[in-house]
Amino acid sequence: MKIEDVEAFVAVVRSQSLSRAAQELGVPQPILTRRVQGFESELGAELFDRQTKPMRPTALGQRLFEPCRSVLQSVDTVRELAASDLPPSGGLRLGLTQGLGELTLLALLADLKRQWPDLTPQVSTGWSAQLAERIGLDELDSAVVFQGRGKLLPRNVEGRVLMDTRLVVLGRKGAWSKRSYRLADCSEAGWVLNPDGCGFRAGLQRALTEKGLHLRVRLDTYTRDLQMQSVEQGVGLGLLPLPLFERSGFVDRLDVVPVSDFRPEVDLWLMHGKAPGRLQVPIEDFAASVVRQLQGAEASVEA
Repeated sequence: MKIEDVEAFVAVVRSQSLSRAAQELGVPQPILTRRVQGFESELGAELFDRQTKPMRPTALGQRLFEPCRSVLQSVDTVRELAASDLPPSGGLRLGLTQGLGELTLLALLADLKRQWPDLTPQVSTGWSAQLAERIGLDELDSAVVFQGRGKLLPRNVEGRVLMDTRLVVLGRKGAWSKRSYRLADCSEAGWVLNPDGCGFRAGLQRALTEKGLHLRVRLDTYTRDLQMQSVEQGVGLGLLPLPLFERSGFVDRLDVVPVSDFRPEVDLWLMHGKAPGRLQVPIEDFAASVVRQLQGAEASVEA
């Protein structure tokens, strides 16, 4: 039984998608499929119902998920103990909240390669809650994420605040010239947002619901630049953490819309597992690299 086959099985169960699992593990999808099939052949049983969409584990697959995940955690522990007296090397599994990856990833990888040439970073991007959950399951070593102020960390996850900031509402240049607006004033314009799963979108939805307003989404897309271009063209209003806007290249092309009844505060967090061990210093360097890039904003935006 091959460890990579077990790893492929666990990744597919968790993501409910062959393509997402292959992306997570950094392998082509055909290779991932062969690994899953190899695991099933070794066990002599089908572990997935391939007639459903998304593909779901069979009853046996569901029973095997936790034991297999425990096997992978034990393997990681053995490797950690064997390498405890050596400089950090091997894989460093990192996460970046959606939006940060577009801004910081290339410079981040260059920093890590220069500082830790024996480490091989494996970077995933996703929603903050998903990345935090994966740290708790020991599927990531660390993540830097934006999340709403006051939100508690999941079990088995530790961390600290790197930066406090806020979300800003963004509008077409010159179209929102009043000193103050309310959410009700913004309702008709609609919104350009991340798809469902984004914590900031969920926070906006809650704020609107409390005021008896509907969330009118004109466009949802993961791509930050497409969001900003759409806001610039008047498709709708945008919503972004202030540091990401300051580094977006759209500071002179969009306005921050002062919304008096919606000013959510957010924090940039470094999260990691309970015992990062020899990876502690590389993890701290990872966080410092992200902060340096966010604080490198040349423009100051006032609302």
